[in-house]
Amino acid sequence: MSHKRLARISLLLAAIGLNAAPAIMGLAPVHAAEEKKAPEQPANTVRPEMYKLIDPAQTKPLIDAKNYTEFQSRIDQAAALPNVTPYEAFILNRMRLQLAQAQENNEASVKALAAIIDSGQLKPEEKARFIEATANIYYSNLKDFDKAIEWFDRYGNETGDKAKFRPYALRAYFLKNDFATAKTEAQKDIAAAKAANTAPPKDTLLVLANVGAKNKEADTYLQAVEELTRYYPTEDYWNDLLSRTRGKKTYNNRLDLDLVRLKAVTVPGRMEPEDYVEQAELASLGGFFTEAKIALDKAYPGAIPAGQYKAQIEKIRATANKGAADDAKNIDAGIPAAQKSKDGVGLVNLGYNYVTLGQNDKGIDLMKQGIAKGVSKNPDDAKLRLGYALAISGKKDESIAVLTPLASGNDPRADLARYWINYQNAPKIAPAEQK
Repeated sequence: MSHKRLARISLLLAAIGLNAAPAIMGLAPVHAAEEKKAPEQPANTVRPEMYKLIDPAQTKPLIDAKNYTEFQSRIDQAAALPNVTPYEAFILNRMRLQLAQAQENNEASVKALAAIIDSGQLKPEEKARFIEATANIYYSNLKDFDKAIEWFDRYGNETGDKAKFRPYALRAYFLKNDFATAKTEAQKDIAAAKAANTAPPKDTLLVLANVGAKNKEADTYLQAVEELTRYYPTEDYWNDLLSRTRGKKTYNNRLDLDLVRLKAVTVPGRMEPEDYVEQAELASLGGFFTEAKIALDKAYPGAIPAGQYKAQIEKIRATANKGAADDAKNIDAGIPAAQKSKDGVGLVNLGYNYVTLGQNDKGIDLMKQGIAKGVSKNPDDAKLRLGYALAISGKKDESIAVLTPLASGNDPRADLARYWINYQNAPKIAPAEQK
C-alpha cells in the first residue's frame, strides 16, 4: 500500500504564524503598591514581566543556537508566575510546541498541540490545521494508529469535512491490524459513494484490496480490483483482474475466448505473443478465422521465430489465413443456411465474423436474428457476445442495455458482462496517468 504522507507539521505551523510575537499589555510594569486594586489585564495580552522572559527577540536566537535548556527555562519561569491567564497559557503552549518541534520530540509536540487546540484561542481554520497536524504526527511519526483515528475523526466532526482524511483513518485500521474493521468501513464507504453516484476514493479501494490480500480473501480482493478498473482504470489493474478471474473456482473454460477478447481490448500493452496465439487458436476452433489471422499478425508481424511451438503456430497461421481468405470471398453464402437452421447459434457466430471483418452493423443484425431465433446451448453466452460486439462497434448504450441483465450473480459470464460495462463507463486514463 502506498504511504503518501500528510502535509508536514512544520509547514502547517509556519502557515499559521507560530513565531508571531504575543501582544504586550503595556510599556512598563504595573506596581501593585501604587494601586489599591490591580487593574484588570486586557484580553489577549501578555503581562510585561512574562514578556521579558519570552520576547521573541531573545528566544528565537536560543532556538537558532539550539540552546534548548535556556529556552525551556524561560518557559518554566513564565509559567511559574501567579495567575497565568488563558491567553498567556496559550502563548506558552505555542512556545512548548516550537521547542518540541525543534527537538523533534513528537510526544511533546502532540501534548502541546492538544493544549493549544483546546485553549479556545484559535480561529476555526487555525484549529482545523492544528488538528490535522496532530493527526499527522500520530499517524506518520508515532505510528499510534488508535490516536491517529481519533484525531482524523475529530477533524471530520469539527470541520464538517469527513471525507478529507477518511481514507487515512481506514489505512490506520489496516496498519494496526484491525482488518475486520478496515474491510467493513471500506465497504461501507464504497457503497455510500456508489449510491451517491460518485467515485469511491482510490485509497479506500486500495485498503480493501490490501485487506483481501492480507487475509487471503480472493472475493474481497477481486471486489476491490474490479472497482479500481471501473473508476481508476490502468492496464495493471485490468491485467490483475482478468488473470484472477480466470483462476476463480467458478470460472468455466468455455469462456476463454471471451476473456482473451476482453483482455485484448483492456490491456493491449500487456498482450504477449502467447496471448495472441491463444486467441488465434481458440478463434480458429470456433470458426472465426479473420479474428485468428488478425491476432497472429499482431503476435508475429513477420516470420514466426524458431522455438518449441513454431510448427504448431505455423499450422494455426496457415489455417487462419486460409479461412480468412475464404470468408472474405464466400461469407455471404453462409447466411441462407444459417437462417434456415432451427438453432440461432450459426447466425450469432456468422454475425460476429462480420464484426471481425469490419462490417459491424450487418454482423450485429445477424447476431440479433440468431438470438431472436433461439440458441439452444448457453443462450446467455450469445447475448454476452452481442453485448461486447456492440461495445467494439461503439454502440455503448445498446451494449450496456444488453449486458446489464447478464451482469448479476457470481458466475463467470456475469463477471465478464460487468467488466464490459465497467470498461465502457470508466473514465479514459491518459497513458502518463497509468501508474
